[in-house]
Amino acid sequence: MAKILLVEDDDSLAFLLKMQLEQSRHLIDVARRGLDALSQLRGNSSYELVILDWMLPDIAGVDVCKQYRSSGGRTPVLMLTAKGTVEDKATGLNAGADDYLVKPFHPTELDARVNALLRRPATYAGKKLSIRDIELDTASGTVMRGGNEVELTAKEFSLLELLMRYPGQSFSLEAILDRVWDSDSAASIDTVRTHMKTLRKKIGDNNEADGIIRTKRGQGYRIVDH
Repeated sequence: MAKILLVEDDDSLAFLLKMQLEQSRHLIDVARRGLDALSQLRGNSSYELVILDWMLPDIAGVDVCKQYRSSGGRTPVLMLTAKGTVEDKATGLNAGADDYLVKPFHPTELDARVNALLRRPATYAGKKLSIRDIELDTASGTVMRGGNEVELTAKEFSLLELLMRYPGQSFSLEAILDRVWDSDSAASIDTVRTHMKTLRKKIGDNNEADGIIRTKRGQGYRIVDH
């Protein structure tokens, strides 16, 4: 699961790409203009990948990339374009893109490029995350604890996945809201707090002192792997 900004002005293509990426459990925000994309990137530091079309109605994708990089933006950028010459690819990469995908492309190739660009922590291995007696399978969307399956909602699954990808790292309510909910969602920090409470209950994590999910005043939630 990653939070991705998709910058594509073609409504039909944006819809199809969003559906495809959501099937891989990614959270997708869509911008249809280059200036809107820059505004969203400035206002949201939680994006883990930008998928950026070259041809946009206001400014070119390469210029979006240049401005983003010149302002200190470090999130990986995958450039989408019909321009397929060596010179065009060099232009995109020199503008700061991390990879380049020529239209039309097969969905499998997009998935492969996205997975290659997403920066995973060293503890991530394949499609399964394991901490103590909890195992989370990102491919099947299942969670097991002590050999028993735990039924979670999509948001509860995303919360647990976020914490398990970064064991020991604390996330504030605001940081979790940014990473797990859409930018235009009506969710609040109270929503996060409620979902975390039900998640803990479902995984049988009711003892704060030695639970696998713990909180620390002023720092937020973290998962403890020992």
